[in-house]
Amino acid sequence: MTPYVTSLRAIVGREALRFIHQRERFIAALVRPLVWLLVFAAGFRAALGLSIIPPYQTYIAYETYIVPGLCGMIMLFNGMQSSLSLVYDREMGSMKLLLTAPLPRWWLLFCKLAGATAISILQVYAFLAIAALYGINMPPLGYITVLPALAVAGLMLGALGLLLSSFIKQLENFAGVMNFVIFPMFFLSSALYPLWKMAESSKLLHDICALNPFTHAVELIRFALYVQFNAAALGWTLLAAAVFVAAALWGYNPSRTGMSRRG
Repeated sequence: MTPYVTSLRAIVGREALRFIHQRERFIAALVRPLVWLLVFAAGFRAALGLSIIPPYQTYIAYETYIVPGLCGMIMLFNGMQSSLSLVYDREMGSMKLLLTAPLPRWWLLFCKLAGATAISILQVYAFLAIAALYGINMPPLGYITVLPALAVAGLMLGALGLLLSSFIKQLENFAGVMNFVIFPMFFLSSALYPLWKMAESSKLLHDICALNPFTHAVELIRFALYVQFNAAALGWTLLAAAVFVAAALWGYNPSRTGMSRRG
């Protein structure tokens, strides 16, 4: 077994064990989207009428529309949660030990991303199972075709969290930074309402939502759940992932000023 595979198994396994021992993290990851699905959607159903837009072939309930966005919410929060663990590991010194391993830095960071993404995907499928029990069913094949979309979206959002963790010096500062990133990304997207609704309200808001990489991640998941391919969403999500990964690698470069001081 090559050192690359060994390190991948070790890091992903460590992330899995950390997740298993933090059961409240799993519960919290499901409570947020379930509150939107079961409570807020009931109030917004009458106020937000939806037209027939791709990938839907007919009129749908508001609860059905927001399910892909709530899947994205799970991955967004989990990406930030995993980056929080990176800040903690750096303060405790374990991150420094990891990055001094005799393997490329990009591979070690990719292993962290892979572990966080795998956990996010498990959480999304648990949410989709609850949504199905609630009566929101997707095409059976969609539960399979959405897997690659979840992997790409999870890597992009995890890379964003990785980028943030490279610049945050103290654990206490992370919560504030998360609020400035998570909520604007979530609300200024197509997760809760289609972009044409935003255009009716404000052209500027529509343009901001269209530029938001989270919007494209949500649309990638939305189309995949209905066994359809959205090339534009995939392209923009991959581009955002590449930019975030490149910036994170630069942020974790030990030659960068102050990196060694932060460990």
